[in-house]
Amino acid sequence: MRGDGKPVLCVVVCAAGVAGGVGELIAAAQEKGWEVGVVATPPAMGFIDEEGIVARTGYPVRSAWRRPGDPRPLPEPDAIVVAPATFNTINKWAAGISDTLALGILCESYGWGVPVAVQPCLSAAQAVHPAYGESLATLRGMGVRIAEFVPGAYRWTRVLELLED
Repeated sequence: MRGDGKPVLCVVVCAAGVAGGVGELIAAAQEKGWEVGVVATPPAMGFIDEEGIVARTGYPVRSAWRRPGDPRPLPEPDAIVVAPATFNTINKWAAGISDTLALGILCESYGWGVPVAVQPCLSAAQAVHPAYGESLATLRGMGVRIAEFVPGAYRWTRVLELLED
């Protein structure tokens, strides 16, 4: 929690077609009293309005690791949401692969003990892949709260509801 008493929410954004709508999630989180910082996978940077996010949150959008000695541009999170969470990110996270800043944060979140909620966004064909089901089971075993996947329907605020449950 920041010195002003606001809890900090880290929003991890992945490269899915709906990613450009992340501002809806940011606005809803801020209305609920969260301070919001955004971390995007490198491919997601091409899907989002970086300037708009910076203007709305007051923080840079992170997509790469900082150099040793550089200050931390975002406060430590009190909770993390992953929206949209792609097939690739979910499977890599469950496997412990930390090859991007976003995945590094997600892999470390288990050790931090902060609540994490996920809103998947993938194709119906990907959703039936055995690795996806195994990854969801692994993440649930780690305490991650996962929204139901509904093909063709994406509800940005479901991850916030999962944090409140």
